[in-house]
Amino acid sequence: MPVVNILVGAALLFFGRRAFWLFVAGAGFVAGLSLTNNFLQGSEAVGVLIGIGVGLLAALLAVFVQRFAISVAGFLVGGYIALQVLSMLSLDSGGATWLAFIIGGVIGVILVGMFLDWALISLSSLAGASLVSEALNLSNEIAYVVFFILIIIGVTFQARELRGSKSSKS
Repeated sequence: MPVVNILVGAALLFFGRRAFWLFVAGAGFVAGLSLTNNFLQGSEAVGVLIGIGVGLLAALLAVFVQRFAISVAGFLVGGYIALQVLSMLSLDSGGATWLAFIIGGVIGVILVGMFLDWALISLSSLAGASLVSEALNLSNEIAYVVFFILIIIGVTFQARELRGSKSSKS
């Protein structure tokens, strides 16, 4: 299912802030997929289905309960990023995984609350870059380079769009 991960990742990289419901849906998808793969050890198809289900539920929440949904998305993406960091450091086992997810989630909520636009840009770029680089199945060294390049591309693209939308309002 790398194609799904690449499509969701690219959408998050370029449109995560602009269409926050997409960011929330993407965060739900990423978290559902990641948690399923890490804890249920099921097939990849089951992970994708659970990810889609969580993503759709999160998108519905985003439409009806915006502020709460953004906080939930911040928590889910923060937790996902923490899991990715653990995995990169080969520390992804046991109770540390849950603790890292919760700590990452709390940090995500704090970032979203303090810096909504920049938190959406940063978290969606991180999540999108992570999804795309993971789906490409590259060696670790190349995956790190691709990951950071994608973050820069996502943040730059969304920041330019943010500046454009703020200057057109004045």
